[in-house]
Amino acid sequence: MNDRIARRPAFVVLLVSALLCLGLAPARADADGLTHDGTLDICISPTLPPMEFINGSDNQDVAGVDVDVARALAAHWHARANLMTMDFVGLFPSLQSGRCAMVISGVVRQPAREARFDAVPYLPTSLVIVARAGTKPLHAMSELSGRTLAVESGTSYAAKIAQENPLLVAAGKPPIVIQQYPSEDQAIQQVLIGRADAFVSQDVSLYYRRTQLHGKVAVIFQPDYDEFREFAIYISKGSTQRAALNDAVQTLHTSGQMAQILHRWHVGSSQAVAQAVQPEKSRFDWSVFASALIAPAFLHGAFITLAMALLSHATAIALSLPMAMVLNGKRSVLSRLIGGYVALFRAAPTLLQLLFVWNALPQFFPIFREAWFTPFLAAWIALSLNEAAYQVEINRAALGAIDAGQFIAGEALGLSRLQTYRHVIFPQALRVALPATINEFINLLKTTSLASVISLHELMTVTQVNVSRSFAFSEYYAVALVYYVAMVFCLIAMQKRIERRFVWVNRVAETSHD
Repeated sequence: MNDRIARRPAFVVLLVSALLCLGLAPARADADGLTHDGTLDICISPTLPPMEFINGSDNQDVAGVDVDVARALAAHWHARANLMTMDFVGLFPSLQSGRCAMVISGVVRQPAREARFDAVPYLPTSLVIVARAGTKPLHAMSELSGRTLAVESGTSYAAKIAQENPLLVAAGKPPIVIQQYPSEDQAIQQVLIGRADAFVSQDVSLYYRRTQLHGKVAVIFQPDYDEFREFAIYISKGSTQRAALNDAVQTLHTSGQMAQILHRWHVGSSQAVAQAVQPEKSRFDWSVFASALIAPAFLHGAFITLAMALLSHATAIALSLPMAMVLNGKRSVLSRLIGGYVALFRAAPTLLQLLFVWNALPQFFPIFREAWFTPFLAAWIALSLNEAAYQVEINRAALGAIDAGQFIAGEALGLSRLQTYRHVIFPQALRVALPATINEFINLLKTTSLASVISLHELMTVTQVNVSRSFAFSEYYAVALVYYVAMVFCLIAMQKRIERRFVWVNRVAETSHD
């Protein structure tokens, strides 16, 4: 078939041209540069209450100040707001790739970001250092010398605070120890369990957090950093719509709509009083645990986890079988290419592969910015390619374990090479590959949790958004543990049953009957 295609250069030219047209076609045909087809696409990371968070057990119900502002802006342009939830580190790559038109997610205005994106401020704020309630207040950042500070990764907090360390070292003092975590709620957890001395937040979020944490935390210092004084909406650099966005924001302020939004979420001069501190609950709330255990969101998350693992592993097996056959044959250019693929995908971290497929592909091929390229599809592609690299080695070893004389026997029976593989080699190799294949599937089931970084609403994502909303760490983590353990134990039981069905004949048992 390859020879026939090679003899048709016109066909190849047409095929390549079609692919280039698909890849280079504009992702949106806008009238104004921000909306398209009556829709305003907005990237948001719902992990910073009250700016944005998951409201209740429905993972699609995003609420908060920024959500209301986004919908108000869309209404101003007679459009519908399409909120695209994702991990914080994916916000700006998604904006740069054109997946969304703007980022509204409690992001402060900073010169470093404005070097690559345009920013329109919409709400004043201030950076605060927060510790457990009762901690002695600080008078300067230098008093954090030698202490551990937890910050959310992907933010500019770490870089800014790290600028204090050269001054501390020059003064003969130990530097501030900065620990970065995927989300703010995880940074807060480190303070609550005593691993970190303090965490960094914004004042607007802190007052909401105090209610969630029942007064367990308090502000100990408010640094005077100019770069953290305004929340801003980010759009593409050089966009002709910056002036239009600025006018829309000003309209929200002058019309009183912005004030209504802030009042609704208790953001303003009286926010500290509005957020009443509730009495502390018990260490483990069994009612929360029981409710979450049967909640539709967790059941759906577990289903997505299992479906993603099954689909990715089935695809990986289908890809790996022919590649394993090539690797077990004579060395060729194709076998070297397959060997390079296996080495590359086994060497690169799975998390990096997920981020590359989701955030980098749209920059190379704009077609991947479209709505059809969902987090589920991106995770399926990344996990399938990653898993296939490991499954190739399992299948190659299984095929190599079969004696070469089996091929000779197949030829003697008049079987073709493919028939020999199908009727002679594969049934025997299956018994060899089966235990390792099932073990690899169990590992893949747990690896799907990494897809939370690209906003796939699998089990771990559901857990994280509920923790961020309520700070019931133990309860929601326990629920996730129950689901993972239940799925893995079922797979282990299935593995034992299958192995008993396909196991090699026990030669010891055979000889004992002689």
